[in-house]
Amino acid sequence: MEGLNNVRVAAANIKISLADCEHNTKEMSEVIERASKLDIEVLVFPELALTGYTCGDLFHQSLLIDESEKAVLKLLDYTMEKDMLVVFGAPVMKDGKLFNCAILIHRGIVLGIIPKSYLPNYNEFYEKRWFNSGLLEKDGYVDYCGFRVPFGVDLLVSNGSHNDLVIGVEICEDLWSPIPPSSYLAVNGATLILNLSASNDLVGKGDYRRSLVKNQSARTIAAYVYASAGYGESTTDLVFGGHHLIVENGQVLKESQRYQMEGTLIYSDIDLDVIRHDRMKANTFFTEQKRAYRWIEYRTHPKNKSIERHYPTMPFVPDNKMDRETRCNEIFNIQTVGLAKRVEHIGAKTFLIGVSGGLDSTLALLVCARTCDMLGLPRSSIKAITMPGFGTTNRTYKNAVSLAKALGTRLSEISIEKASKQHFEDIGHDGIQKDVTYENTQARERTQILMDLANLHQGIVVGTGDLSELAMGWATYNGDHMSMYGVNSGVPKTLVRFLISWIAEMELFDGTKAILQSILETPVSPELIPPDENGEITQNTEEIIGPYILHDFFIFHVLRYGTEPGKMMTIAEHAFKDQYSYDEIHKWMKHFYWRFITQQYKRSCLPDGPKVGSVCLSPRGDWKAPSDSSPRMWMKRIEEIK
Repeated sequence: MEGLNNVRVAAANIKISLADCEHNTKEMSEVIERASKLDIEVLVFPELALTGYTCGDLFHQSLLIDESEKAVLKLLDYTMEKDMLVVFGAPVMKDGKLFNCAILIHRGIVLGIIPKSYLPNYNEFYEKRWFNSGLLEKDGYVDYCGFRVPFGVDLLVSNGSHNDLVIGVEICEDLWSPIPPSSYLAVNGATLILNLSASNDLVGKGDYRRSLVKNQSARTIAAYVYASAGYGESTTDLVFGGHHLIVENGQVLKESQRYQMEGTLIYSDIDLDVIRHDRMKANTFFTEQKRAYRWIEYRTHPKNKSIERHYPTMPFVPDNKMDRETRCNEIFNIQTVGLAKRVEHIGAKTFLIGVSGGLDSTLALLVCARTCDMLGLPRSSIKAITMPGFGTTNRTYKNAVSLAKALGTRLSEISIEKASKQHFEDIGHDGIQKDVTYENTQARERTQILMDLANLHQGIVVGTGDLSELAMGWATYNGDHMSMYGVNSGVPKTLVRFLISWIAEMELFDGTKAILQSILETPVSPELIPPDENGEITQNTEEIIGPYILHDFFIFHVLRYGTEPGKMMTIAEHAFKDQYSYDEIHKWMKHFYWRFITQQYKRSCLPDGPKVGSVCLSPRGDWKAPSDSSPRMWMKRIEEIK
């Protein structure tokens, strides 16, 4: 696929037959066959998958150890033509000692064997009864299955076909230790951590396990594949649920259902560009002193596979309703606290805000109302100013007025038509041409009114522009571009809509639900061009600059991961395949990149505003870019992928 640096990984288990290596090998071979047809490149089975984890004192039986090695030979034969790294657990003897190991095989070759570092010997676990810790096993080799195999905890596996794919392995309890081996593996280059586990299930343990994997993936800035034992293990005192997780930089990409009677297989594409980008930005990541690791290399053939990964069409908006509500609550509070601090600091007596009946001014007005409540100020401290101009429609005017009144603000109406006409006359504009001067004159007149009223009433002008408008440069310089505090500057347009919807649904402000719903149903428009003969909006923003759902997608991937246009086109086409054609995505992506690069000068002098998420455009924080950079490189690349 164009511009991708993805690797398809999988976690699997089987319906295990305890101490029956022949049966387990057959079951694993069937999973390997299925995985091969799915173009999976790295497949992970659980801890001691060949024998079963709960064999107990049977691990002291030489027959079980011998049969386990014979089973590995069969898997080597079976994988001779399989272009896949297969990793599974088995007991391995070395120098008269038994180890709980991960065995890594590729195309019929044992690449390496990695023993478990930390052996639990508490509560229901008795691993030290059977196994030895691998912590002292470094620079070692073992004769196994006819190979002289690197053996030890100091192994990293690189793929010569994927420059950024470096694999490290830890086993179950290793992750529970204070400093897991994966921490050292990651700072020494591992981008993909595999964990072979046999973690039994208790009430609440699944949530804890998920949090542990997510946190370690985030801390190591790595992809993490966790495969745990399931049905078939001995239930003498324990039950194993078969919990599998695929996580990337702390984000769960796939998770299995637990307690399945048969084996399970989950898979997803991990994005190595994401890992590389985040490590490059986090300059504290490589502060840990390097350790001595032995590197093993293998190669795979390129696969022309489809994308097996979910790219949300609205990456700023959580898919899960509960997560979305939590996110909205946090953002609304961040906006409110930020504004409250600024008001207290400058000693403002009033809030000055221009209300238009649009999404952005609505959210900003709601933030002002909540801030008043928080500071113990009457909502009459808010001076809501509606400033009808040449393009104001009856619908937006009524919504603005109704909301301001419902919130208990002091509402004023100041028409800008007379002042704008006077300005046209002063500068020699005929007032007929509906050009950029015609539009921007109105925007700047509104800002001037608000600033002057702030002086008059010892107030603060609260900005309404959102993150999406800032990214696109869709703001009049020194017009709506300017304020004394921009409460929406960290909130993208798609999320503004969900915030207002959440506020309406939660009925945080009495008597506003129906008004907010009407505002949500109104097309996004600056309303600077006169309405049609029916009084309807003629200037639809998304028809001019493109759909905000697309632009917010582009914004997220450019700012969060530095995604280049070729890859952007591929993942956008995948994400929006049921909504937009290739040509539509290409058209608006080109428009986005051009505006994003060329409009930086507007962002270089932004007023303060609260950062609410991982993406921000403040020149004092996350985005420090030159105001005069050329868009040529991006435009050329976009034309090449057409």
